Amino acid sequence: MSSTISAYTPISTSGQINYSGLGNGTDFDALITKLVQVEQGRIKTLQTWKQSWVKKQSAFQKLNTAMLDLKTTLQGMDTEGEFLVKTTDSTNPTVLSATTGSNALDGSHSITVARLATAKAIVTQTGYASANTDINSSSTDATFAYAYQGTTYSVSVGANATLTDLASIVNNDPNNAGVKASVAYDGSQYYLQLRGMDTGDNASLVITSGTNLVGFGAANFDTITSNASAQLKLDGWPTGTGSYITRETNTVTDLVSGLTLNLKSTGTANITTATDTDAVRENIQTFVEQMNTVRSLLHDLTAYDSTTQKGSILTGNYGLQLIDTKLKTAVAGKGVGFDYNDDAFSVLAQLGILTDAEQGSKTEGLLVISNARLSQVLASNASGVAELFAANYLGRTSSSEMALTSYVSGTTKCGTYDVSYTTDASGKITGATINGHEALWHSNSNLITGAHGYDEAGLVVKAIDVTAGTHTGKVSLKQGKTGELVDLLGQLTDSSDGPLHILDSNYNDITAMIDNKIVFEQRRISTYATNLRKRFAKTDSLLSRYNQMQNQLASQINQLSSSSK
Repeated sequence: MSSTISAYTPISTSGQINYSGLGNGTDFDALITKLVQVEQGRIKTLQTWKQSWVKKQSAFQKLNTAMLDLKTTLQGMDTEGEFLVKTTDSTNPTVLSATTGSNALDGSHSITVARLATAKAIVTQTGYASANTDINSSSTDATFAYAYQGTTYSVSVGANATLTDLASIVNNDPNNAGVKASVAYDGSQYYLQLRGMDTGDNASLVITSGTNLVGFGAANFDTITSNASAQLKLDGWPTGTGSYITRETNTVTDLVSGLTLNLKSTGTANITTATDTDAVRENIQTFVEQMNTVRSLLHDLTAYDSTTQKGSILTGNYGLQLIDTKLKTAVAGKGVGFDYNDDAFSVLAQLGILTDAEQGSKTEGLLVISNARLSQVLASNASGVAELFAANYLGRTSSSEMALTSYVSGTTKCGTYDVSYTTDASGKITGATINGHEALWHSNSNLITGAHGYDEAGLVVKAIDVTAGTHTGKVSLKQGKTGELVDLLGQLTDSSDGPLHILDSNYNDITAMIDNKIVFEQRRISTYATNLRKRFAKTDSLLSRYNQMQNQLASQINQLSSSSK
């Protein structure tokens, strides 16, 4: 009878014992490794779980970036001046040029510039050999005084002051209302020059009798240019040889509505203003493309494949459903403050901008443009199109009994408000409400103001009809689709309480919790591995003793067998 027992050799590495083979032939090191690997499966599960949340966060960030890009684009076209592009041409740009705003009417005007607006400029008759020549040889201060636009100014000129000093004294006088002093050089001598910085008949400049600086009195200056107002005729008006429209400057903003005229020389020029419908169409195309970028991203993140019965990374996410619904409602709904009956256009569908509802279409769920319809409305009423897109606090009342006086931009919300007020027999307001909320009212001025804490805060309405009784009407402040969406996108992407921020913050908490679980599991598994090694060390010791006992027994048996022979 014989038996073979494998010897084991414990190997110490870095303070740990590795068992490559124990007394019974078992590879305990491999056994421990397998047991630890089984436990580490929990960490892999947690890491996979964490990665799914990280991917969701990445999707949120991608969506947030797309929405911010959309907001930036819309901010570039959220006023009628930016959206309704106008062009203007001058037949004689050397006479005048013009820039146009959205409120300029299409058409042509003939403008005659009979005289440019000029500023007063004077210069000393006597020149000096040097700009540093002493101009006050007396031992006491002298006074230099002048009148500009009817107001007299005087400065003190010290003894031994130079021409350069005098120019500096005038320019640095804190009371100086717009006169520029300089030293002029004609190639041989230096002169003091004074120039009013304003043009027009009122911008007079004269040296006054208060001056006692020798050589700088009124009689010592020559006039270079006289101050004068610009003289204009608009389409031949006013009639008569000596009759003109006058303006104080050569930049005229109030002659033709929506046009800024830049006068350059005398003469006549025809100014033609037209709507650049191609540029307006390009703005609309950009609006649609940018909206579709966000819509496509929302669809991809929340789509569900009924064939594979699998959803996308954020399918069913309530936050994204909320964002998608709000954006679609804002695009498809009636413009803020607009009215179906009173406005030419109140929804984008009337312009040919619709959501493609055809199932299976490449553009399903996206905005599409009916080019035929859009061309028609741009040709007939481009300003109405621009108003729907870019109106900004455009006011209107439904009743002649009241008038919209003012509002507070950024505080007063755009929208339609029901206004009601009661007046007594003396024509004094005795009570008023806006949207059913008590409003502030002033009997002496007949003004009604929206109360703080409501959307109408800061809205001021004037009561026109003050006959005894109750008067009602509606007041509207219109906001275009671009402005409405800019505000909405600002709320949705707000870094404090926007839904994307809240979702991202919540997911941060979840990933942090998973990280904590991973750390816990790593500690647990490390402890588990240590305990396994301790247990197998005891087993190794026990097997070693059994091995010795077996060897002893085998030896004794062999001895007995030998003695019996």
